[in-house]
Amino acid sequence: METRPYIGWKLAGDFMRDAFIAAGVPKEDADICTEVLLESDRRGIESHGTNRFKPIYIDRINAGILNPVTEYEIIKETPTTEVADAHDGMGMVASYKMMKSLIKKAKEHGLAMGAIRNSSHYGIAGYWATMATEEGLLGITGTNARASIAPTFGVENMMGTNPLTFGFPTDEDFPFVLDCATSIVQRGRIEYYAREGKDTPAGTVISDKGEALTDSEYILEALVDGTAALAPLGGIGEDLAGYKGYGYAAAVEILSAALAQNLFLKDLTNVDENGGKRPYHLGHFFLVINPDFFMGLDSFKKTTGDILRSLRASKKAPGCERIFTAGEKEHDAWLDRKDKGIPVGEGVQKDFKEVRDKYNLDYRFPFE
Repeated sequence: METRPYIGWKLAGDFMRDAFIAAGVPKEDADICTEVLLESDRRGIESHGTNRFKPIYIDRINAGILNPVTEYEIIKETPTTEVADAHDGMGMVASYKMMKSLIKKAKEHGLAMGAIRNSSHYGIAGYWATMATEEGLLGITGTNARASIAPTFGVENMMGTNPLTFGFPTDEDFPFVLDCATSIVQRGRIEYYAREGKDTPAGTVISDKGEALTDSEYILEALVDGTAALAPLGGIGEDLAGYKGYGYAAAVEILSAALAQNLFLKDLTNVDENGGKRPYHLGHFFLVINPDFFMGLDSFKKTTGDILRSLRASKKAPGCERIFTAGEKEHDAWLDRKDKGIPVGEGVQKDFKEVRDKYNLDYRFPFE
């Protein structure tokens, strides 16, 4: 049973939007950033919603390593492709502009792919895939990130959590959206555990000496200084096929870096050669597919829905009441939260009050 207090959607949205504007983000861009964060909480993905509002965006703007004004520069373009430079601006804003362009291209030409370099954290990857599904299109995206995953048989953090994300329209009330990291657990989830005073599950993080780590706050420090690494999907070694997660993470790293000629692996750090702070220079890629150029949108949605319904109707394991398909739990979370708002723990409460006071914003929250 949920014991945390709730904050209403409008109040949370208005506050974050005004805070972004106070931090120097243009209003139109602040609207985009706020919507991406709210959508994460709507889907129950708490690691990437209000939990990240201050530490990932506001704090980085104030530290001078994230530009509040996003200069989106198209550096190469064809009827079906686009390469852009975000100039270390808001990754959510650059990604929104990229997806709007690719959707238009895919509607006209059937397929469109793009890549962005010199970007920053772009929120939940599923948001960009869903921009496509809302237009009757298929969306695929991925991003690299600061090093945290060790390759199979290694203990050094080399790759980011590198999500590989798919969004497909269906004939149901919600699309199929597979949005997950290529590590067992992502850094954002560990940040959430630390803020809630919880341990990270054993077997998901390995030290540089090969030991399992569970102390969430210590893990976050060790990931930064290179003495810990996340295990790829499947786990440590080959016994549970961790090499598969390692391979997918490497594929995302290549697509995020090579297409736009961006930095990669350990160069994605916020520390320069003199030990000072600098932007992360992340890379993203996006692919949009128009099913009307195949056998049609309606037939695609019907077949996809039939597949998903068949999976959910299959024989359940003893003691299990329900089989889920990707996007279903997120839809359930929205149905549960749409009238309640966002449950906020002590960490988010503290963040909201600190940001409000810093910018002298006229807000009072229900948890005060």
